[in-house]
Amino acid sequence: MLWYLIRRAGLLLLSLAVASVLIFAMLRLLPGDVAATVAGIQATPEQIAALRADLGLNRSLPEQYLSWIGGVFHGDFGHSQLNGTSVGAELGEKLAVTAPLIIGSLVLALGLAVPLGTWAAVRHRTKTGEVANALSQLGTAVPGLWLAMLLILVFAVELQVLPAQGFPVDRWAQPGDAVRSLILPCVTLGLSEGAVLFRFARSAILGVLYSEYLRTARAKGMTRTQALVRHGFRNAAPSVVSILGLQFAVLIVGAVVIERVFTLPGVGSMLLSDVANRDLVKVQGEVLLIVSAVLVLGFVVDIVHRLIDPRLEARL
Repeated sequence: MLWYLIRRAGLLLLSLAVASVLIFAMLRLLPGDVAATVAGIQATPEQIAALRADLGLNRSLPEQYLSWIGGVFHGDFGHSQLNGTSVGAELGEKLAVTAPLIIGSLVLALGLAVPLGTWAAVRHRTKTGEVANALSQLGTAVPGLWLAMLLILVFAVELQVLPAQGFPVDRWAQPGDAVRSLILPCVTLGLSEGAVLFRFARSAILGVLYSEYLRTARAKGMTRTQALVRHGFRNAAPSVVSILGLQFAVLIVGAVVIERVFTLPGVGSMLLSDVANRDLVKVQGEVLLIVSAVLVLGFVVDIVHRLIDPRLEARL
């Protein structure tokens, strides 16, 4: 297991290095001149050239990359090319909104998908099981933007029990207000993601429900529930864990859209604004953070997959 961890950690570091090079290179392929954008339309060529030197844009691309990635290793993501603010400090501030949004949505999705998927699998030959499966199909088909608008209309406009947009200016100084601001966004993402995970959880449980080892456990005197809890879940879990790693990237993309809908000052809103303003230093830091989160979670999922799957564990 130790050797496997070392190999996977090395692959993770290599993936992060390649991702950083691609992010840096692709952003430099965008048309336009950052210095000219910052200087304004009335700037002279001399002023633009001086600004390029101040921003370090007159250096070669390898020098710019090494300077940027070297700072990242020390926790310095650079400074905004537009206003000079620290990218790392601003990312930390925005993560205080985005991280709870994603974690809350993921917890809600799993809390709905696993028990309901198990229940629907056990009752798949009944009408209630068929109804649950049909509702999950409907949930995967409903656009997240439409669901967000519906929740705003019901809970913010009609019932007026939850805020429709915004986040407290002092962030988490007032936890109650902060949590209330995240309820509707988390429910929107959680229901959309939960509908997808429900189908995979149901399929995974169906795959083990009539297996030989479950029949053997039943023959030894266990009830179906006892056999499923003690033997079935562990064999069904790898499929759910694997798809969870893939869906995490989808969840992050969904969070970008939801933050704009609910006017949340998170990383997604920050990224879209910086892309529009062509602030490359901030954009490359934000994209690197998102890509790193996806790669690290993939690494964790792979390790967990090895630990919970007896067949893979036997090969270590």
